[in-house]
Amino acid sequence: MKYNVGATIEEPGNSTLNKTSSWRVLKPLVENCTKCGLCATFCPEGIIQIKEKAVIDYDYCKGCGICAEECPVKGIKMVMETK
Repeated sequence: MKYNVGATIEEPGNSTLNKTSSWRVLKPLVENCTKCGLCATFCPEGIIQIKEKAVIDYDYCKGCGICAEECPVKGIKMVMETK
C-alpha cells in the first residue's frame, strides 16, 4: 500500500502548472551575470534561462533564493517583492 507523506514532491518542477509568484516575499534581481549557468542548474523549478544574462520567469519564481546563493559572483540579489 502506498502512503502519501506530507510535503512530498511527487513531480519535481511542477510549478509551471500553477503560477506560484503570488505568494513570493523576496524576488531575485539579476545585477551582474557572467552566464555561467549555475543559477539555471540549481533552480528547483527550472525557470531560469541563460541568454545575454540570466532571465528569470517571475510568473513561476517562488523566491527561494537558491539562484542567488549559488551565483559565484553574487550577481543575483534577493529584494523585497513589490506588487
